[in-house]
Amino acid sequence: MENRVIFLVRHGKIELEDEQRRYVGQIDLPLAAEGRKQAENLGRRFEHADLGAIYCSDLVRSLDTAEIIARRARAQVVPRADLREVSMGAWEGLAFREIARRFPMEYKARGEAIATFRVPGGESFADCSGRIVPAFREIAEESEENILVVGHAGANRLLLCHLLGMPLQNLFRLGQDYGCLNIIQRGSTGYQVRLINGRGRWGRR
Repeated sequence: MENRVIFLVRHGKIELEDEQRRYVGQIDLPLAAEGRKQAENLGRRFEHADLGAIYCSDLVRSLDTAEIIARRARAQVVPRADLREVSMGAWEGLAFREIARRFPMEYKARGEAIATFRVPGGESFADCSGRIVPAFREIAEESEENILVVGHAGANRLLLCHLLGMPLQNLFRLGQDYGCLNIIQRGSTGYQVRLINGRGRWGRR
């Protein structure tokens, strides 16, 4: 297994009706103007990165980020449904405080078992990891060049937990700001995480 670099980024900031914290899993929301700027910043970062391909989820916020980057990186965009964010089922689009008010027991239970709690009609983070990790391994093992993956906050955290050997219940100890960059080295001894939640000129929260 020769050395390869896998760049893992989070999509740019999304367009929301307000600034309340909401459960945004697989709702197909577009990028905000700031999110498009963050994607452009990433595009400048990868203009000379010699990428073999750009993989992304098929949700529009990830796909649009990938396509904006691809215009500068001149790489093929490959959307995959198995790279989607965790599904929040019946809680999709609802504000945190609304769920805490309407479903206090379930809200508390999720906080106490963040890795395994499954929202009705949705996925647990463990479920999502079972889909994301095999997809990532397939992409990494089939690629002979450096690649870029445009992911989501939860999905990226799950991948990083897997690569770092971290328990899933600790996933929120890892920052994943809009437009951030993570760098993963793939070599003869396996995977090494070289950067997590890189921001600087790559993007802003």
